[in-house]
Amino acid sequence: MLEIQNLTKRYGKFLALDNLNLHIEKGEIFGFVGPNGAGKTTTMRIVCGLLKASSGVVMVDGINALTNPDDIKRKVGYVPDFFGVYDNLKVMEYMEFYGSMYGMDKQDVDEVTEGLLELVSLADKKEEFVDTLSRGMKQRLCVARALIHNPDLLILDEPNSGLDPRARFEMKEVLKNLGSMGKTIIISSHILPELAEMCTSIGIMEHGKLILSGKVDEIMQKSVGVQPIRIKAFASEYEDAEEGKEYITTVLKEQPKVSKVIHTEDEILVTFAGDEKEAAFLLKELFAHNILVSNFYREKEDLESLFLEITGGDNE
Repeated sequence: MLEIQNLTKRYGKFLALDNLNLHIEKGEIFGFVGPNGAGKTTTMRIVCGLLKASSGVVMVDGINALTNPDDIKRKVGYVPDFFGVYDNLKVMEYMEFYGSMYGMDKQDVDEVTEGLLELVSLADKKEEFVDTLSRGMKQRLCVARALIHNPDLLILDEPNSGLDPRARFEMKEVLKNLGSMGKTIIISSHILPELAEMCTSIGIMEHGKLILSGKVDEIMQKSVGVQPIRIKAFASEYEDAEEGKEYITTVLKEQPKVSKVIHTEDEILVTFAGDEKEAAFLLKELFAHNILVSNFYREKEDLESLFLEITGGDNE
């Protein structure tokens, strides 16, 4: 379905994509993983015909996306990370507006929309104004809008961004249903456990390069032995939170067996090569440096562990 060869994108001297090569089979649910700035969104926008490449080849179902952007837009449905809706329209009017952009008449749009709203669990909202919908509902509506012309390839950039747990679950169910219908789907996300559950294959990007890709089961086998420690800790001697983080990072990186330290929103992930006894000594060292620890546990082997191991230890 999608074949990318030596794709390069430059912004002046900045190299956003560096000879990217990627192959995605028809019917795959492909997960794009990588830090902010890795090149995921740039790749997606080029595939959709929304951004020009500097060089390379992008084929979507046999069509050259770089030389036939109008044809590609009929093959692809795109849900961006920041989606736009028209608040003064009702849900049905919103869908009719987008259907008309693909040359569909009102009767066809209405027939298709009925099924799409059922698919995204919004059938009871068709007469509601868009601005009355929750963020999760708006996000699902944007998925329905992206499917209005029955594209062969659906691309979603961070579809779960800003959604609460319930809304993320509902979005995941929608994407699973689409996958069971044979749609080829590309998803970028930072919620790695959800990607592992939904996707049949994944690709990990960093600095504009695809550094690992393949079937989820095959890639998970490479995560054996990669088990980070998750920590919630506070440096009591520092009133400034950022200074406290820097101090904790310094202490951790000074310890044997620690190779990477990443601060997430509410915890610290530490790549640690020691055994359980050595992990206990690590905890003891944190206490010895007046670091308060409220949570400390060894993560099981999973996709997030592998991502932490093969990408850099700097924060995103």
